[in-house]
Amino acid sequence: MSTEEPQEEDEDLQYFVRIGRTDLDGTKTVERSLSELNGIGRRAARIIADKAGVDRTATFGRLDDGEIDSVVETVENFADEVPEWLANHRNDYFTGETTHETGNDLDMTRRQDINRMKMIDSYKGVRHKRGQKVRGQRTRSTGRTEGTIGVNVEEIKEEQAAEEEGGEE
Repeated sequence: MSTEEPQEEDEDLQYFVRIGRTDLDGTKTVERSLSELNGIGRRAARIIADKAGVDRTATFGRLDDGEIDSVVETVENFADEVPEWLANHRNDYFTGETTHETGNDLDMTRRQDINRMKMIDSYKGVRHKRGQKVRGQRTRSTGRTEGTIGVNVEEIKEEQAAEEEGGEE
């Protein structure tokens, strides 16, 4: 049990702030709430708060509607306001545009990119099909999906103990 007294409900506080198709926690700071959105990390959340002109340590649900709208607009236009290397979907295969995907759009775009690689049988696509590591990691000693390879000492000791018991009888 905590010794804190229950806090009275605050009428100015929005408990949920909707950005795109995602509800963000309004009881947390702006930076922390934005970093819960898929596609936005701590660094991007800090940049968004600065570009929107909002204090990043302020409680997200206590902001005015105008400030929340500026944060939402900044999230939607994030790729236009930051350097190209900071966006998460650069040089789209079909359009060549650089965008910054958030929420469910990020998952859908990633799935489409992987499926395209599988269909054209690129090297990365073949690795995805086989369930192997894609980005050049080491596979000699890690990433094994089968059981233990090598000597299983415990199993050998159990067999020896069973043979000794069988030999004494």
